Amino acid sequence: MAPFHLAIDQQDRIWITNAIGDTVTRFPASDPTKVEVFPTGGHSGKGMAIDSKGNAWITNTAGAGLSLETKLKMLELKLTGRLADIDQVLVNFLLAHPGLGSVSMLSPDGSPAPGSPFNPTGSIWGAWAVSIDGNDHVWVSNFAPGGGITELCGARPETCPPGMKTGDAISPPGGYVGGGMMMLVDVSIDPAGNVWVSNNWQDPASCYSNIPEAVSTRCGGQGMTVFYGLAKPVRAPQIGPARPF
Repeated sequence: MAPFHLAIDQQDRIWITNAIGDTVTRFPASDPTKVEVFPTGGHSGKGMAIDSKGNAWITNTAGAGLSLETKLKMLELKLTGRLADIDQVLVNFLLAHPGLGSVSMLSPDGSPAPGSPFNPTGSIWGAWAVSIDGNDHVWVSNFAPGGGITELCGARPETCPPGMKTGDAISPPGGYVGGGMMMLVDVSIDPAGNVWVSNNWQDPASCYSNIPEAVSTRCGGQGMTVFYGLAKPVRAPQIGPARPF
């Protein structure tokens, strides 16, 4: 429900995240009628990427899910026709719960990997997009104040620092941050190993009504942030699974 992002695996199958609920949908490109639905263990799926082994990585912006109070408030707004206010309720819930969010790993057969979903050290907050580098490390952008990029050990622990296993955080607590980062959405790795992220929101309070005119233009984010050479390079174009050099 509410399809958000898609990825294509090595078997030419289409994987789709669902922004409402805790599942992903999959079907062969050659026969869209053969639909399969797999639980992810996390809620509000956004980004998705396929690693070199065919595993699907999914970001769950709402982590374990919304509180009952928040769900009831959303239902009230829906029943009273105030649909435009639902977005603000969701954002407020996210901002009030640092560390909310996770990343799921599903094997090629759709089963969850041991320990999935992951949020090591609580550095994932509002997980939005995900990208895989040439070492199969997993890079997650965070839709949270100040942004932050979380790097996880992926399906090939031999490429990670000694002692780490799949799902462990390589990045420090809080992720990689910088002065120019805002609330992030997309993240991508280029052929030089640079990590690019997009600044989507700047000041959430400025995105809604009844705010001073002087700060009314601070809702939207400004520009891109790049970390030079931070990741293992991948081949372009990035269609399907990441391909290392």
